[in-house]
Amino acid sequence: MSPRVLIVDDQELIRTGFRLILTARGIEVAGEAADGAAAVDAERRLQPDVVLMDIRMPGMDGLEATRQILARNPRCRVLMLTTFDLDRYVYSALAIGASGFLLKDVTADHLAAAVRLVGTGDALLAPSITRRLVQRFAVAPDEPPAVHRDLTALTPRELEVLALLGRGLSNTELAETLTLSEATVKTHVARIFAKLDLRDRAQAVVLAYETGLVTPGTVDGDR
Repeated sequence: MSPRVLIVDDQELIRTGFRLILTARGIEVAGEAADGAAAVDAERRLQPDVVLMDIRMPGMDGLEATRQILARNPRCRVLMLTTFDLDRYVYSALAIGASGFLLKDVTADHLAAAVRLVGTGDALLAPSITRRLVQRFAVAPDEPPAVHRDLTALTPRELEVLALLGRGLSNTELAETLTLSEATVKTHVARIFAKLDLRDRAQAVVLAYETGLVTPGTVDGDR
């Protein structure tokens, strides 16, 4: 089933455009909100599966709205909308549990595919952009802490998998690198998420950098 979506943006034209794109592709738009406070209220009332959340809005911004929504309903998936691919607020959003981000000039098909992807419980990561974002802001002292900093519960293999996740590798690439089956890789990833109370790959990337498991100097180029 297609996810139900809440669109949050202070620009009516953007909300209307996204609504038309999604409904034309069979995705239900449960509602719209023009600011963060309205988004928190609408999410509570409408119970959408996915929230498309603008970051920069008057009053309560998208970051605070995301924090409040996910604190109340951890099952909700939030996709951040931004004009800039290296927006420091996106890093903060990933750290508190957002499932990825989209640039506002996203194509119609990519928008629909992204909503469906995070609606299944996965995270939306453009590895090269996400890695640049994390490398730029992970060491910033004013950022929120990672969800869980204690890695002692992980086995050596799980630490290895987490480090590779932090470098942006997909499950297929992990399997090739570690000479494992994809099924085994998925099991390792699931156990890492369970042990560290992580929602998805987005938080895993943030955690790998914030704990020092991965550093900018250990990443070779973009994928």
